[in-house]
Amino acid sequence: MHLTLDPAYPALGGDFFDTVDPADFPKAQLRFWNTRWAQAVGLGDLTDAGREAHFARFEPLPGWHEPPLALRYHGHQFRQYNPQIGDGRGFLFAQLRDGKNRLLDLGTKGSGQTPYSRTADGRLTLKGAVREILATEMLEALGVYTSKTFAVFETGEALHRHDEPSPARGAVLTRLQHSHLRFGMFQRAAYEQKPENVAALADYAITHFYPELDAREGEDRVAGLLEAIARSSARLTGEWMAAGFVHGVLNTDNLNVTGESFDYGPWRFLPYYEPGFTAAYFDETGLYAYARQPEAVFWALQQLAGALSLICGEEALIAALNAFPPAYRTEFQSAFLRRLGVEQQDADSDEALVRSALTFLRESQAPWEAFFFDHFCGREPQERDVYTGEVYQAFTDALADYDPVRPERLDHAYFKRETPVHMTIETMEAAWAPVHETDDWSALHALLDDIAEARAGYDLGRDRTGFLTGDKA
Repeated sequence: MHLTLDPAYPALGGDFFDTVDPADFPKAQLRFWNTRWAQAVGLGDLTDAGREAHFARFEPLPGWHEPPLALRYHGHQFRQYNPQIGDGRGFLFAQLRDGKNRLLDLGTKGSGQTPYSRTADGRLTLKGAVREILATEMLEALGVYTSKTFAVFETGEALHRHDEPSPARGAVLTRLQHSHLRFGMFQRAAYEQKPENVAALADYAITHFYPELDAREGEDRVAGLLEAIARSSARLTGEWMAAGFVHGVLNTDNLNVTGESFDYGPWRFLPYYEPGFTAAYFDETGLYAYARQPEAVFWALQQLAGALSLICGEEALIAALNAFPPAYRTEFQSAFLRRLGVEQQDADSDEALVRSALTFLRESQAPWEAFFFDHFCGREPQERDVYTGEVYQAFTDALADYDPVRPERLDHAYFKRETPVHMTIETMEAAWAPVHETDDWSALHALLDDIAEARAGYDLGRDRTGFLTGDKA
């Protein structure tokens, strides 16, 4: 794969970004490099010096002639509109094409101050970078459409934070994803009463992510885009729910048009089924709790529709939004069955199987990740105290009617383990503690190896709306 650069976003013009300079860090120590994805996009042959030059000092990639761009957007934060935000500690570094000629972005986190930093320092803590590595690697292993942590360098800076022991070690992260086109970008254009900019963003999204809509005209074209985004968002939400993942901050600036999970702050994975489980300590009302994520995404889509109303009629937009609820129900069931490793049947049977599983998980409080590991491809689970009773029997009776998908996956070494890899907060903290205390990275590397084994065992990667399938690239 050869590196193919494409400055698509800069072509939108200066209303959509501000040019910025990257921070000048005192040191650059490579802490993470995503070899699989570097090879998949034509950056696999970079030397150590090249990695540092491009992903710590952010010297332009060969053939890239654009400066770093801090992207402009607004957003609802916990449902309060904020016109003061934008890329406050990151920028669009480059854009490139994958092997199927699809557009991908390389964006940063912790790369310095921008016009939207306000009183912040524009930096990222090393722990924040490690948390994002673990979130993206685990979600990819579980078949969730997510951004990829591409590179992390420790920067040698001492940062002061109120929610981490200070001084905290600094880092800069680069992520690879299909699009940084956030809902909040449309909101900004609408707030500024610039329908021409709303239309330009819609055209950009259709051209690069939903080309099947390109032949449509007028309101049908715009409503078609909203419906496509709603369906992509429904798929992502269903995948989050099946993974037991809680994003934590589902503000409108943290959702994008391709339905791709990104920007990981206070995320969590469920230890067991708890609908009210929250990820952020500051989410005092449980607005973004596990079971409220579909509601939160649907609400955000309504705000996107409000922005698109500058160029499309209300009736067409409402019809497009109405695609989300049934699409979410279908996508959640589909993702849940993929996690169980079984073929779908009819909608009623699939719904009954999912309901019986959730009933058991709620009543038993069985470990969430172990449940899917133990029953993958309908296999006989290991002896565990929780796998008893009428509710469990109802679930296994329903599961017995389902055919496994590629049951040969059970021959993988991952399924010879007694327990699965999981990413509860205790697991994450246990991997971080040695780094923090003695600069010992061995526990983190071992956990990443375990996640890689899970990814290979489940083999849930699919060539969906966003990405190549990793190992098969």
